[in-house]
Amino acid sequence: MARGENIVRYTQAPPTRAAFAVYVTLAAQILSLAALVIFEQARGRRLAAQLAEFGGRPHGADAEAVVGAVTVFALLIMVVVGTSIAAGAAYVTWLVRARQANDRSVTSGRVAAAWLIPGFNLVAPVVLVDEVWRGARPPGGQRGRWLALLLGWWVSWLATLALVTVWVPLDSSAGDLTGMGLPELGCAVVAAVLCAATVRELTRLQRMARSPLATVRAFSPRPSPAPGSTPIGRTG
Repeated sequence: MARGENIVRYTQAPPTRAAFAVYVTLAAQILSLAALVIFEQARGRRLAAQLAEFGGRPHGADAEAVVGAVTVFALLIMVVVGTSIAAGAAYVTWLVRARQANDRSVTSGRVAAAWLIPGFNLVAPVVLVDEVWRGARPPGGQRGRWLALLLGWWVSWLATLALVTVWVPLDSSAGDLTGMGLPELGCAVVAAVLCAATVRELTRLQRMARSPLATVRAFSPRPSPAPGSTPIGRTG
């Protein structure tokens, strides 16, 4: 079977729509997180003090204003959680389809294990994404640039995770509602931008591999030597 026939049989179209879904959900996640941080900076400490004063159950003349602020805060939390789940689902969907764009026979099991197994998920996802990049047959000379982009995304993601799971709970004990601030938002923005950049780069490579020119090259047979000619490096 020809090499071009193998490509058509075992790959599928690049996940362009899935990549777009990643961009949209990441943007929604960052916007919702920014809204939460703005609320925290503008109202969070005062609202936390009021709730502590009321024992968590507002009453009296100030009850309506406090209840309204608590409702806004609860909605912001739900939106942040919802957009984060949506971004995670969109990314996993894209990654599964990106792997299948290289090889249709692969399953989603490795992707699920890479993200869900504790400890393993600190390293495995970035290795899996790099595997997809190598499988997309990138042009030569781009390895260093790709690794810088990939590692930048992963380090910023781990830093965001550490801030949210370790630093924020400690900081929130100082009288804030969540402890979320500009450092956490800035780190999340960097991680989201670099994540989108890796998705864009991989999707671009896979589109290039499926372009008409690449297909023509894949199907083009190697020229046969002319009768009586001798290949270079061989003697008669």
